[in-house]
Amino acid sequence: MPFEEKLAWIMAAVSAVAYAVYLTLLLGQAGPTPLAEVAYVPIMLWSIGAAVVVAIVLRIVAAALAPEDAGQKDQRDREINRFGDHTGQSFVVIGGIAACVLAMAEADQFWIANVLYLAFVLSAVLGSLTKIAAYRKGF
Repeated sequence: MPFEEKLAWIMAAVSAVAYAVYLTLLLGQAGPTPLAEVAYVPIMLWSIGAAVVVAIVLRIVAAALAPEDAGQKDQRDREINRFGDHTGQSFVVIGGIAACVLAMAEADQFWIANVLYLAFVLSAVLGSLTKIAAYRKGF
């Protein structure tokens, strides 16, 4: 498995797990309280921060386990990376538009922040899955 594909798997898994943990903690804290009134900021910041740290640690571990592959990129890797990033960025655009619409509708900050967080997670997961598919099925 190419090193860049390993990184795509790491990004997809870490992003999905971090968001699942965020939702679990958020919904667990909500109980009968409306979601918009839950203190979501600390949970969101901790889940994003933990995801960044875990992704960095896993990247270091992957590089340590295969030092000969780490940092080796050929033209195919660069093209797949670019294709996956462009595919994933569509969700960033969709999330930005959705956040603008919510802001114009004067929605609560909770919904705007969560739409943006979801968009970033979907961007990371979709971009990573696109890269994995390109490595597995051909580009």
